Amino acid sequence: MSETTKLAGEDALREFDRIPVRALTLEDLDAIVRIDRRIVGHSRRDYLALKLRQALEDTRMRVSLGAEVDGHLAGFLMGRLYYGEFGVPEPVAILDTIGVDPERPREGTGRALLAQYKTNLRGLGIETIQTQARWDEWGLMQFLAAEGFAPAPRVFLEAPI
Repeated sequence: MSETTKLAGEDALREFDRIPVRALTLEDLDAIVRIDRRIVGHSRRDYLALKLRQALEDTRMRVSLGAEVDGHLAGFLMGRLYYGEFGVPEPVAILDTIGVDPERPREGTGRALLAQYKTNLRGLGIETIQTQARWDEWGLMQFLAAEGFAPAPRVFLEAPI
């Protein structure tokens, strides 16, 4: 590892240290909806309330994290764990939803959330995270690529009904 790479990694660790990441609570719903509305342009309150309730009710299989900046929720992450789904014998984590307040760009909030998610998953012996993103969500795709995500060897299929 070069000295430059080592220093960049140390800077990233310091960045994560200054952004507290904690478990979400039901009281975070309004802030989650506000952040998500700023991202997608409309309210998905019912969907997010369901996801949050699921994450909080089954903490063995669901994961929820929130990042705070200046005492306010600045980002959130919700995921779940699978053990042998779709013929895959090894456990895998799914990143369902991640959102960072667009009014607080490039502060490292998303990276702090993913770093904590990865730490939690390593503790459970899970080695792979999967997620989906629309091809035209360039900002999200760039973020995921920078965090080590790449196209998977499986193909996601859909059919109209």
